Amino acid sequence: MHEKQLAATATQMIAPGKGLLAADESTPTMAKRLAQVGLDNTVRHRLSFRQALFETTGLEEFISAVILFEETLERRSPEGRRLTDILLAKGILPGIKVDQGTQAMSTSPSETTTRGLDDLPQRCERYHRLGARFAKWRAVITIGPGLPTTHCINANAEQLARYAAIAQNKGLVPIVEPEVLMEGSHTIDTCYEVTQQTLATVFAALKAADVYLPGMLLKPNMILAGQSCQQQANPHQVAEMTLRCLHATVPAAVPGLVFLSGGQSEIEATRNLNAINSQAIYPWALSFSFGRALQQTALRTWRGNPAKRHAAQAALLHRAKMSSRACLGTYTPALEQQASSAA
Repeated sequence: MHEKQLAATATQMIAPGKGLLAADESTPTMAKRLAQVGLDNTVRHRLSFRQALFETTGLEEFISAVILFEETLERRSPEGRRLTDILLAKGILPGIKVDQGTQAMSTSPSETTTRGLDDLPQRCERYHRLGARFAKWRAVITIGPGLPTTHCINANAEQLARYAAIAQNKGLVPIVEPEVLMEGSHTIDTCYEVTQQTLATVFAALKAADVYLPGMLLKPNMILAGQSCQQQANPHQVAEMTLRCLHATVPAAVPGLVFLSGGQSEIEATRNLNAINSQAIYPWALSFSFGRALQQTALRTWRGNPAKRHAAQAALLHRAKMSSRACLGTYTPALEQQASSAA
């Protein structure tokens, strides 16, 4: 076990005012993102966009680490430079999504477990050699009539624990992501109940697997009403219920939580994160691991046009700065008016 190094890496990832850029979209998911701006899903488009993100001047002020997809970890820029080297030169840690997507459960076809455990030790060794210093595994919990089932929560918790133990054994800090989806009409109270049950089950499984808690990070959802629920909560309510849920389930030994945006808009995710960090004292660092909530405006600005590259980078830098302020509890909506003139 590499406990000292794992703890040091985890601490570096949650440095004050910094968070994670989740650029680990799978090829099919990236196809959807590119289609939204009228681009074909080609290697050139995928890597050009990600290279533009990584080369953003000043990104390291607000971003401590980037989660990569396997394709990005292995590729070089047209100039022959490894994309991970671009990050490392800025002091940004590269990591890797190691799960291989979801599959329907045979006992409950409307629910899923996650694939990728079979050859995970071998892949983690290779990813570490390629420069990755942390990993991420996502489990998906759906709320609906009769859902989630206890079997689904238990099965995903066991997988998350097995993944985390393997990652740590191979020298990678595991990010444990049990995402309770926003899709649905459920209330915020239902989200609280399901998230609390899920997190409690996950940490019981992590303990049983002897996962070293100071050498891992949790990537949880915020406590939110379903997207189609008529009664949506304000940021203060989201913060209060999220922290109450976390206090009930997450051990203080976990050094940090990096919230997923989970379909929230860029502004919603930032406001809610700020409200969470404006609450009372808590034992963990509370940061972000945003994908769309950092990249969406940048992608729409870029649209594959080299002339828009700097404007897209300015858009990313602005969102990273806003998220950083939210980590510190100093974000205000007025700051949104200070977007870079290049955007």
